[in-house]
Amino acid sequence: MDPRLLLLFLGMDLLLICTPGPDMLYVLARSLGQGARTGLTAVAGICSGYAVHTVLAAAGLAAALRAVPAALPAMRYAGAAYLVFLAVRTLMSLRRSAGLVVAPEQPKGAVFRQSMITALLNPKGLLLYLALMPQFISPGTGVPLGIQLTVLGLLHVVNCALLYGLIAVATARAGRALTGRPKAARRISAVSGTMLLVVAAATLGTH
Repeated sequence: MDPRLLLLFLGMDLLLICTPGPDMLYVLARSLGQGARTGLTAVAGICSGYAVHTVLAAAGLAAALRAVPAALPAMRYAGAAYLVFLAVRTLMSLRRSAGLVVAPEQPKGAVFRQSMITALLNPKGLLLYLALMPQFISPGTGVPLGIQLTVLGLLHVVNCALLYGLIAVATARAGRALTGRPKAARRISAVSGTMLLVVAAATLGTH
C-alpha cells in the first residue's frame, strides 16, 4: 500500500474522530454517569462494532449499501431509536432509584452489547467506510482491495480505542470529583441520560 496515502488517511481519520459526534457524546455520557470502567467498556463495544464494519466492508457490504441508498437512512433511524430507548431507560432508572445517590450501574456485558449495537447503527461510521476509505485505496498496487480496506478499517479501530479511551478516563475523573455530593451525583446521572438523547438527535442529523 502507498505509505503516503496511509499517512493521509491516518491524519484525516484522527481529525474526524476528534470532531464531536455521536460516538464521542456516547462515550462522554457513559463515562460521566458510571465511571471509567463503564466508559472503557463502552469504548471496547464501539471498537468491536467498527471491527465488524471493517470485516463487512472488506466482504463487499459497502458496495451493497451504495446500490441500495435507502438502507443508510433506515439504519440511521434504527440507531436513533435505539439510543432514545437507552436514554429513557437511564432516566427512568434514576427516577425509580430516588433514594439512591446515583442510578444503578449496568452490567459490563450489557454496556458492551449496547455500545457495539450503537456503533453498528451509527451512520457516521458507515459513511466513513462508504465515502472516505475508498479515496485511500490504490487499485494498482497489487494488494487486494479487500485487504486494503481491512488495513484502513483496523487503523480506524486503533485510533478510536486510543482517543475515546483517553476521553473516557478524563471524563470519569471529572465526574468522580462530584459523586461525593448527592445532588451533584444525581444530576450527573440525569445529564448522562439526557446526553444519550442528544446523541440520538446527532445521529438523525448525520447525512
